[in-house]
Amino acid sequence: MIRMLHTIPILATKEVRDGLRNRWVVATILLLGTLALALSFLGSAPVGEIKAGILEVSVVSLTSLSMYLLPLIALMLSFDALVGEFEHGTMLLLLTYPVARWQIIAGKFLGHTTILLVAILLGYGSALGILILVGDGDTTGWQAYSAMMASSLLLGCVFLTIGYLISSLARERAVAVGAAVGTWLMLVVLYDLGLLSALIIDKGEYISEGLFAVLMLANPADAYRLFNFTGFGEVGRLVGATGVGAGFESGLVAPLVAMGLWVVVPFLLAIARFHRREL
Repeated sequence: MIRMLHTIPILATKEVRDGLRNRWVVATILLLGTLALALSFLGSAPVGEIKAGILEVSVVSLTSLSMYLLPLIALMLSFDALVGEFEHGTMLLLLTYPVARWQIIAGKFLGHTTILLVAILLGYGSALGILILVGDGDTTGWQAYSAMMASSLLLGCVFLTIGYLISSLARERAVAVGAAVGTWLMLVVLYDLGLLSALIIDKGEYISEGLFAVLMLANPADAYRLFNFTGFGEVGRLVGATGVGAGFESGLVAPLVAMGLWVVVPFLLAIARFHRREL
């Protein structure tokens, strides 16, 4: 048991080192910070008119940014976590050591989550600090902003585990790349377009508010957006003023449970598939 507890952090440390050697990871961290600052300052322009705090306005902008950027980052970190090592022959070497297959995935998950955490803390955390300093002491939206940062990490974890599942199923790295990009397009871009088209065609006949809520929660990206847009009063009012998500009340529990399931289920499926995969 003690050996198991030591093995996972060792594997995680290796993943962090490998990830930070990639220049695009460092560039992504800088991109997150730059876009967070830019959107926060640009989003503060309407604060005086709608009497909302600068942090609440920033939550709306950064939630939309995270919905598109963080899933892509997570998938790029994890899509070749297994298939890449099989292609390079390092997986055979790794499995010669006294390490279980589930520990390999758990170690990679811990390491990649650490990279995402660093990116979010440096990117959104630095923006939060600067906004508090320049916001005339207005910290009324710090809870919504902190919750946005935490849920952003959870969203990243969702797509990490999806990436592991893709990597466990793919036989070639090129196939895993295509599957990862296709998954990102489907869940982040095309799902909402399809749902909107269905609502327009349905005209309120069959898709009730309850069914619409279930369809939104079924997609982890939408569950993330609902958590941040409807879980906090001022943020919800801002979104309602722009016509996005008006009248939808999901609370905090349902989106968190939905995202939690999206982390657990692909993670367990990836482990099961990895155990059945021949070397």
